[in-house]
Amino acid sequence: MKKILAFCLVMVAAIAAMAGCGNNASNKDNTSKIVVGLDDNFPPMGFKNEANEIVGFDIDLAKEASKRLGCEVEFKAIDWNSKEAELKSGRVDVLWNGLDITEKRKENMLFSDPYMNNRQIVFVSKDKGIKIASEADLAGKTVGTQSGGTSEEYFEKNSSLKNSMKEVKYYPDFINAFMDLENGRIDAVVGDEIIGRYYISKHPDKIAAVETVIGEVSQFGFAFRKDDKQLRDKVQKVFDEMLADGTVAKISEKWFAKDITLKK
Repeated sequence: MKKILAFCLVMVAAIAAMAGCGNNASNKDNTSKIVVGLDDNFPPMGFKNEANEIVGFDIDLAKEASKRLGCEVEFKAIDWNSKEAELKSGRVDVLWNGLDITEKRKENMLFSDPYMNNRQIVFVSKDKGIKIASEADLAGKTVGTQSGGTSEEYFEKNSSLKNSMKEVKYYPDFINAFMDLENGRIDAVVGDEIIGRYYISKHPDKIAAVETVIGEVSQFGFAFRKDDKQLRDKVQKVFDEMLADGTVAKISEKWFAKDITLKK
């Protein structure tokens, strides 16, 4: 009888742990693991360090949230240009990697509350001395940005701006765009201020940030499948607790030397 009671207690504990975590693609069965889809070349939000480990600001946030839910978390590198398909298919449960909240994306994703502001600004090579004071100054320039990102969406919506440029080159990630900028293959990069300034901190003599905002200021959120409200609400609840107790602020200070996150 004691053995049966002990077995039942173990099963209850296991079921309780599983109940806090994400759903699979069918949204019917609980699982003990959340799979986070990300671009693993997007420092400081999510990237591979010298030991080939995925680290970053969003990685730390997702780890802490999963810990509080009693879940295992798996970080899965995906083609960021196919992120919606990866999410919809169930290969990942959440996109948590510096993802801008846009009206277009809201049509196919269920977002968390915004947790950080993000601007799209211009970056240039210090060697070339190119001056960009406004969007109009991008005319005649070869400009790089990330494929599937917010800047690409903005260029596609503003055909006159895009057509004024000599060429718009799309890259799988911003790191490759910045490398081409350093090597003189393009004239400017338009991209996320956060990743750009982090890159500059590692290459201070090569790249300069221009205080020219391209498009509207956006906000980061983490996104779930459209019908996965249960998981979104559970993750949002623990994230709100992390905000309230100062955990998010501490993680921000670790990666940005100050708390730059949004408060409720």
